[in-house]
Amino acid sequence: MKKAAMATLLLLLLSALTYSYAEETFDLRQHLCTVTRYDVVKDIPGNVLMPSTIPDQCTPIHLNLVARHGTRAPTKKKIKELNDLATRMEVLLQDTKEQKLSLQKVPAWFWEWKSPWKGKLTGGELVREGEEEQYNLGIRTRDKFPQLFNEDYHPDVYVIKATQIPRASASAVAFGMGLFSGTGNLGPGRDRAFAVTSESRASDIVLRFHDCCQNYKVFRKNQEPAVHKLKEPILDEITNALRRRYELNFTRQDTSSLWYLCKQEASLLNVTDQACDLFTPSEISSLEWTDDLELFTLKGYGNALNYQMGVPLLEDVVQSMEQAIKAKEEGLAPGTYEKARMRFAHAETLLPFSCLLGLFLEGSDFERIQKEQPLELPPKPPQRRNWRGSEVAPFAGNNMLVLYSCPDNSSSKYFVQVLHNERPVPMPGCDNSDVCPYEVFKERIVAPHLKHNYNTLCNLKSEEPEQMSLTSKLSEMLRSQRSNDPQSTKVEL
Repeated sequence: MKKAAMATLLLLLLSALTYSYAEETFDLRQHLCTVTRYDVVKDIPGNVLMPSTIPDQCTPIHLNLVARHGTRAPTKKKIKELNDLATRMEVLLQDTKEQKLSLQKVPAWFWEWKSPWKGKLTGGELVREGEEEQYNLGIRTRDKFPQLFNEDYHPDVYVIKATQIPRASASAVAFGMGLFSGTGNLGPGRDRAFAVTSESRASDIVLRFHDCCQNYKVFRKNQEPAVHKLKEPILDEITNALRRRYELNFTRQDTSSLWYLCKQEASLLNVTDQACDLFTPSEISSLEWTDDLELFTLKGYGNALNYQMGVPLLEDVVQSMEQAIKAKEEGLAPGTYEKARMRFAHAETLLPFSCLLGLFLEGSDFERIQKEQPLELPPKPPQRRNWRGSEVAPFAGNNMLVLYSCPDNSSSKYFVQVLHNERPVPMPGCDNSDVCPYEVFKERIVAPHLKHNYNTLCNLKSEEPEQMSLTSKLSEMLRSQRSNDPQSTKVEL
């Protein structure tokens, strides 16, 4: 009996120590969904990767880059939300005073807090940290692929494109300054001028396909209320916990705004002891999960249209590879053909492109998206999941597709390697390798998507049966997850 009691005590102590260690090692800056800083997550592998299998003596001949803009300031809409939060906090404190409730549990920073962005009339611009992310990415890209960036600059050899949104074009400029640093004649740093081109916002179906796709706009407008409704139980659960903890009459909207403030403070200001300190690590994990669900449903695998509308970008990538292969086969002289095509856009661009490549899927999900079947939503913490916004699309998140030319005695003459945030990432369509024979890449990963036509997908139709049934699909997923998790009594989206 004593032995059993001692064993139980040891188990309890071990559990407490494990929990304490988890609490101490929990870095909330890695759990901010798409507000996560690039440097915080770029070296953290989200999956167990197979070692790269690039055949010996293969050399890179072309690089495609699709990157999200760097860290930015809050948008005008979010600045207003934070200003409203400051007013709301004053009301909460005044109500507590009037009701003569205890103020001992109220965080000290509540009393004088004002939004750091108060008085700003515009927002969404690239901030200093975002410039540094892209500048350093440019330097690392040149260092990693010296064979590709060993020629004099010409805009037809090194193509840089961006959307017409200022933070994207500013990201392209910062990246180019790093990529070509020390190769020009301007100033003490020997900088050089380079071209960044953009398509009109109204017709940019390669990098802003989401903004030009009318059917997607209808889908998103219809689905946003349903997605927010599905998030409510988690927000309500955390709101109740905050009320008990701080004895303030928080509402669901207060919790949502405080979570947004936490993300902005931690990402842009490196402040983690104010809004973020209101939440426990488990609550932050749950809030992160609700953000990931929204990302999955409205921009990721949650609906086939989300990524199928990115086909023009996929076609553009493959076309550049075909041209590089043609130049290699014809033995064109250096400086007469394109060696890199680099694009700077948004999470709404990077996420669908990652989906088109089949990245961050669970198990047999790749076969399901090839058949355009709906996928289960990301599992709830503490279960492990591949789809995390902080890793899939942080600020400055990127996909690189590197085309290699190989000797005649290799199994294939050309290979494609996919890097996500500069790390090799497995492709389910290529036996979970990060390196794929070019013909296999085209056949298994690209070809199934090319049967779709952007105009057909995006032109408004009189009926949208798939979009109308999405709410019922989400409900079906909810029921399925509940049946697979009998211990769960809370929301399972």
